[in-house]
Amino acid sequence: MSSYVALARKYRPQDFSQLVGQEILVKILKNAIIQNKLHHAFILTGIRGVGKTTSARIIAKTINCLDEESSKNAISCNKCQNCLTIASSNNQDVIEFDAASKTGVDDIRDIIDSIAYAPINSKYKIYIIDEVHMLSNNAFNALLKTLEEPPHNVKFIFATTEIKKVPITILSRCMRFNLRRLNQDEITSHLSDILTKEGFNFDKESLELIAKLSEGSVRDSLSITDQLLAANNYKSDISSQNISELLGLNNNIEVINILESILEGNVKKSLDLFNDFYLKSSDILGLMKDIMSILHHIALKIVDKEYVISGLPGKEVEIINDIAVKLDILVVNRIWQMMQKNINDLPNFHCGKTFFEMLIIRTCYLKSLPNLQHLLINDNLVENKVACQNNNIKNDIDISSSNSKSDINSDEVVNEVLRNFEGSKLII
Repeated sequence: MSSYVALARKYRPQDFSQLVGQEILVKILKNAIIQNKLHHAFILTGIRGVGKTTSARIIAKTINCLDEESSKNAISCNKCQNCLTIASSNNQDVIEFDAASKTGVDDIRDIIDSIAYAPINSKYKIYIIDEVHMLSNNAFNALLKTLEEPPHNVKFIFATTEIKKVPITILSRCMRFNLRRLNQDEITSHLSDILTKEGFNFDKESLELIAKLSEGSVRDSLSITDQLLAANNYKSDISSQNISELLGLNNNIEVINILESILEGNVKKSLDLFNDFYLKSSDILGLMKDIMSILHHIALKIVDKEYVISGLPGKEVEIINDIAVKLDILVVNRIWQMMQKNINDLPNFHCGKTFFEMLIIRTCYLKSLPNLQHLLINDNLVENKVACQNNNIKNDIDISSSNSKSDINSDEVVNEVLRNFEGSKLII
């Protein structure tokens, strides 16, 4: 009985042409290899499952390939002894080192001591250190001098998910590559190719949902696909109709109904729907994340009418689009902020159900709160109206006072003129 090979291992890229979504890394390294100007140390960083260790092995295979013609063109033949043994982690000249389990300075000194020995069957001796950020400060310090001036036949390749924990003194001695997350279309296309080769049928919506759940990680997307195939006994096809149930996801229709009732400000209906949900699933944190995800779609649909929601079945997309038409972006933003502020507090509360019920009540009453912008506008209108009334009263007083003063001054002037001109009289 042959052992099953997981999809992530079976379809692991074996050369630069198979590496998905990392075009910049491929371009730079291929140019350097072809021109024979390869740096002595590299550091690859990115989230889990985007190809850090895989890229390190591809680099090792390419520069140590025994087929000289392939090596000169930055291609690994994947047939020679070096390529095959590196792929299986059995090559004596390519040492893979797990810094998560070997963090001490003594472990690094073992590496430094072995550097003095020349490669056995290869052009270069290559050290691949995974999760390098886990090394202790003393271990990093021990590595500095060797990393700065290594022998001509030694290359270092570091991989890490937390680049900020790596000392700047190490980073400055390495050529750095940021391996990016893959977008949804890239993962969907990759899964489509693999499932076609495996002979399984699928619908686009199911692949989009898998791509969304993987959060840009190719390995995660293949692991999820393996789980779905196992749940279907490797016989039936992958369909979006039962994918939520098989993966233990919350029912999106129920989540949308809860959110819609909250948006309406209907407290009783919201609590009833939540209680029905809670009887089936106690994943309240997942519910909050799902609500925030739907709010995100609604917000994008409000600000951009052309926005197309992907990764959800057509019926759910239609409901979300209908909700977005009725809402103001300010209301959506308020509820998002309420969820975002409370999501970190939920795990620390003794009863998640009580916590979320109170959150529902508070959020529902946000609907009845007046719009701050409208309040400011109305407040300004009232102030302006009062100011105008005060100005009118003041003007009336000033005019009356001015007229009175004007009359008095006129009589005085007339009398003064008459005194100065005896015998004169005023003709009106």
